[in-house]
Amino acid sequence: MKVFSRTTIREILQDRIVFRNLSPLDDALPELDVLGKDIGLASGYIPRKSHLDYARVIVKLLKHVQNLDAPSFEIRNLVLVGDTLLNDAKAFSNICQVSGWSGKAFIGAENMDEPVRIEKEMTESGQELYLANRWSSLSDFDRYCVECNMAIGSGTAVVIDLDKTVLGARGRNSHVIDEVRIQAVHNTVKRMLGQSFDKNVFGDVYEHFNGDSFHSFTSDNQDYLAYICLVICSGLFSKYQLENDIKSGILQSFQQFIKIIEGQKNDLMPNLENIHSDIYTRVQAGDPTPFKSFRHNEYLSTIEHMGKSTRAASAEEILSSEIVVTEEVRDMALVWKERGAILFGLSDKPDEASIPSPDLARQGYVPIHQVEAWSIGGR
Repeated sequence: MKVFSRTTIREILQDRIVFRNLSPLDDALPELDVLGKDIGLASGYIPRKSHLDYARVIVKLLKHVQNLDAPSFEIRNLVLVGDTLLNDAKAFSNICQVSGWSGKAFIGAENMDEPVRIEKEMTESGQELYLANRWSSLSDFDRYCVECNMAIGSGTAVVIDLDKTVLGARGRNSHVIDEVRIQAVHNTVKRMLGQSFDKNVFGDVYEHFNGDSFHSFTSDNQDYLAYICLVICSGLFSKYQLENDIKSGILQSFQQFIKIIEGQKNDLMPNLENIHSDIYTRVQAGDPTPFKSFRHNEYLSTIEHMGKSTRAASAEEILSSEIVVTEEVRDMALVWKERGAILFGLSDKPDEASIPSPDLARQGYVPIHQVEAWSIGGR
């Protein structure tokens, strides 16, 4: 691995980015409520990344970008660069289905313990997935697209996933993203519980309910998990009671659990009553990120782990402790941009964990795509 330079995601994507709320950071692009009216979305509805409605929104945004940047061209092809077969490949397939564009997707997840491996699969909509266990294979993917008469340039929309792709590459640097999120939950619960906080109990509860066997209950939602940690660490509910109620079928969803706590809220520690009420109200309203203070702490923890090392630090040292830009993705994205492709960034990360609150913004804090980080890669 080689350390290149400090950079920002903005260098690659400008402000052509949406986070979970699908609100473009670029003021020149229409907001979700405007787009939603065009495609018949219910007011206030925010589709998730794997949903077909999400693809309809992204197609509209890509066409707006094309009209702004290169109105003489029409989008013919779609390229997606991501890190998961579940969300990224599904979003790619849906965008191709909605738009009618031809496409290819690069899905990377580095594994240096294996020989270099490339596999190809087809989506349900007949588009090709290029699966690689090295991020350096992205340049091979570019050459492959040329061989397939789909050179990436004018007429191509390139959609780049942010989380664990261009930032904190899966298999190389993604562990720091995970550690930062855990630290944010830890800091949030500790601050709220004060002297009654027990880090060993917290660690046990977080690790236990973060497991795959409980994803049907938590929906793999870190806000829900943070709330569970808060309630159990406060002593109102025991880990074993919750586990038994889930396994016996008494509790089948987080929504049921928080309703039980609502019925017992008078037994909460006094300083937790308002916190619970706010989260409960947001859950009832369908907000997928109801634990706002946790997400604000995640934002702070994230930027505290970006670009802090000196130039003298080795790639290995930086990769172990900071979230870095993936040089291979940065390099190819800038090449594609020079060739005339339009670039757009997608993130399923909550806006609250990616953009500073108004108070922090007044203090000079900026969205994570504007925060400098080291760019590291294998080239």
